[in-house]
Amino acid sequence: MDFLKIFGRESVASKDIAKERLRLILVHDRANVSPKFLEMIKSQLIDMISNYMEIDEDGLELKMTRIDKDKNVTVPALVANIPIKKVKHLSRI
Repeated sequence: MDFLKIFGRESVASKDIAKERLRLILVHDRANVSPKFLEMIKSQLIDMISNYMEIDEDGLELKMTRIDKDKNVTVPALVANIPIKKVKHLSRI
């Protein structure tokens, strides 16, 4: 019985991995940037923001999308959701 529970958990993990891969493909199509490029941006944002705040890296979401600039013009936009655990005091930096 325990073996079936473990196997079931792996199925969920595989589903989540596939979902994340599909999301990255959609991001690439929308913004015309590679998933590797987006991960590079994410890594650099984490490094920079971590100088000033303690953040929840697991909860960090970063995506490229398109927004309407004018009536007939859309432009790429970088959208970040960065959960903050604690702000570091500037005197300690």
